[in-house]
Amino acid sequence: MARVEHDLTDAQWAALKGEWGGCAYCRTDTAALQRDCVLPISRGGRYTLTNVVPACASCNASKCNAEVGAWLRRKHLDEAAFLLRYAAIVDALGGHSDDAV
Repeated sequence: MARVEHDLTDAQWAALKGEWGGCAYCRTDTAALQRDCVLPISRGGRYTLTNVVPACASCNASKCNAEVGAWLRRKHLDEAAFLLRYAAIVDALGGHSDDAV
């Protein structure tokens, strides 16, 4: 993992949490949030503005290193809503959503 570039700043993480307003996947707003890589580190992802979303511990542990779309479908979560919101938030924060997913 040391060889992988990780450039998410504390300010970007705070902005991501503010924009999502809770878990990016299940939308709970009552749980502590963890950094989750949309494209897992094990699949080439990095901790960057365009690849990290806030996730509750339950979603983060469940997703593990799964591909986000397949995992959302398996959990019966709204994949299309997640992807649209993800793209809008990344764009609003000055990233490029095509860099991650």
